[in-house]
Amino acid sequence: MTLTTTPLPADLLALDTRDPLAHTRADFLLPPGVIYLDGNSLGPLHRSVPARLAHAAQHEWGDQLIRSWTGDADWMHLPDRVAAKLARLIGAQPHEIAVGDSTSVNVFKALAAALGIAPAGRRVILTDADNFPTDLYVAQGLNALLGGGYELRAVPNTEIAQHLTPDVAVMLLTEVDYRTGRRLDLGGLTAQAHAVGSVTIWDLAHSAGAFPVDLGGTGADFAVGCGYKFLNGGPGAPGYLYVAGRHLDSAPIAIRGWMGHADVFEMAREFIPAPGARRFVPGTPQVLGLSALDAALDAFADVDMQDIRAKSLSLTSTFMALMEPLLARHPLELVTPTAPDERGSQVSYRHPHAREVMGQLTARGIIGDFRTPDILRFGFTPLYLSHADVWHAVQGITAVLDGAALDGGVA
Repeated sequence: MTLTTTPLPADLLALDTRDPLAHTRADFLLPPGVIYLDGNSLGPLHRSVPARLAHAAQHEWGDQLIRSWTGDADWMHLPDRVAAKLARLIGAQPHEIAVGDSTSVNVFKALAAALGIAPAGRRVILTDADNFPTDLYVAQGLNALLGGGYELRAVPNTEIAQHLTPDVAVMLLTEVDYRTGRRLDLGGLTAQAHAVGSVTIWDLAHSAGAFPVDLGGTGADFAVGCGYKFLNGGPGAPGYLYVAGRHLDSAPIAIRGWMGHADVFEMAREFIPAPGARRFVPGTPQVLGLSALDAALDAFADVDMQDIRAKSLSLTSTFMALMEPLLARHPLELVTPTAPDERGSQVSYRHPHAREVMGQLTARGIIGDFRTPDILRFGFTPLYLSHADVWHAVQGITAVLDGAALDGGVA
């Protein structure tokens, strides 16, 4: 991408100059000429990961072979080490986090557990009508598996509170809407759900690593998340399941596996759950994926999550302000809330030709993404983006929307 020669405004230069996270940019291996605004789909490669993967493959696997399960590499406890790093980011205790499997599998485990501890007789699963499809599919599939006795009540995420009635067994929500970037009130909705006796499950796919999350402080019951978006664990990185400590002994384990047994190598015929959330880890740890995620999480070791949130809000506010003139002359509609407390770390616009616009932006090295039917989505990751990046991105967006290249009807 050829950057505009228009000087960076002094106020944005000042923000970058005093950015407490500026040093973390060098930790990511981003290709030259690219402004990457899609870390909310796939985080970029952290500098430490290639060496960690090479060591895991060549030494731990290649040289040590099976000895790495219990030897120096200690693969057996790799999920627990990753859980300890995740704990600070989501406001949990390490023993409340089970790392492994995909987000979809973890939604299944969480929903089965939540229904198992919900008050007897309740038959409603309350969710967002525009929730991420996986969450809806899993709920539909589990309901079918249980005989179809539950109602999946899907309502707009702006109306969840009105539908929290005493017949709701479980509230299943994603904290940040993957299309619009709207952030739900995790603490407030959890409290309202508990007030009517409902159990809560939160999907943190667009939360963890993007801003501070406090599952313990808000009293959330269950949560799930993925490792490949803001946590930068790589494509297909393992997900995780959070189970509040107070539920560990009572929540049923729908997928029981030998790795969740109290004594893995006893090979007992009856399942005795391991201590803590490790009981929800059914199968063999995904060693290479976990190794990449383990290394990538070191990016958060020396940063304050409050600094991440402050910069996220600054980046997104700057982007929306710079985009404002384009709304007056193009069919763009901002769908992300402008109130800071109501948005995550992305900004989305509707455009009737969003797919074509994003294609042209990507060709110019401004990589965001498109969501059907008409959403342009831009993610802002504070660890590697600057206000200068925002400025140059908007210059590129302006060139695409104003340029002759759109004469074919995109504008």
